[in-house]
Amino acid sequence: MDDLLPIGRFARVSGLSVGALRHYDAVSLLRPAVVDRDTGYRRFRAEQLAVARLIARLRDLEVPLDEIRRILAADEVERRDLLAAHRARLEARAFRVHYLLHVLGQLSTGKEHIVTAPPRPPELDADTRKALGKGLFNHTWTLLEKKDRTPDEDDEMIHAAHASRYHWGEVGGPEHRARGEWQCSRVYAVLGRGEPSMWHARRCLAICEEHGIADWDIAAAYEALARSAFVAGDQAEAARWAGAARTALAAVVDEDDRDPIEQDLNALGVG
Repeated sequence: MDDLLPIGRFARVSGLSVGALRHYDAVSLLRPAVVDRDTGYRRFRAEQLAVARLIARLRDLEVPLDEIRRILAADEVERRDLLAAHRARLEARAFRVHYLLHVLGQLSTGKEHIVTAPPRPPELDADTRKALGKGLFNHTWTLLEKKDRTPDEDDEMIHAAHASRYHWGEVGGPEHRARGEWQCSRVYAVLGRGEPSMWHARRCLAICEEHGIADWDIAAAYEALARSAFVAGDQAEAARWAGAARTALAAVVDEDDRDPIEQDLNALGVG
């Protein structure tokens, strides 16, 4: 019992308030080590300080409690992805506020008049668009790999993939646009929607062919076509595109680029 800290002292050294600690106990985010049955008095172990301080830091960064719960349970790679997604949301909000302040400044100085026409969306700089494109791409991938997604998360996954593709379309090269189309195709395939999956797979291939993009990108485009055909129930077409993907993979030198596509094709079981 020597390493147990009363809630008041634990609050002071962790940077959390007593009220917050009680709330986190109630929502099972940070449970005390011991709760006195008679008084309800909570005590924490010193080794819980690291988690408590991390929670305090994340709350300072306005990370929602549900997201903090996911971060605490995540491995290092997923944790970075979750933080990147939160950063992208804050950036979008910050630019929205910046735009509103600009418009209010124009109105307050008489440089602009209130009109009934709908406002234009705020302009985003290239670095912000790249950050949003990358963060949303990673967030989509996290949702793709998540087990037992809810219908709301399926919707979120679709919108995140399209938003990522949109931002890369504004500032990225053709390879970024092709990869965005590939991810949109994968999302719809995972959801069992063959027609939109095929649409985006064909767009991925068209961009690759138009700009001479080869190596693993073209192999991935063929894999997306095979997967969308499989989902649509066309086994012959799926086998044809899977064969094209395997032929393209033979020219991919880097094993790290080749292996994920080979694994996807093997899991598909065609061609």
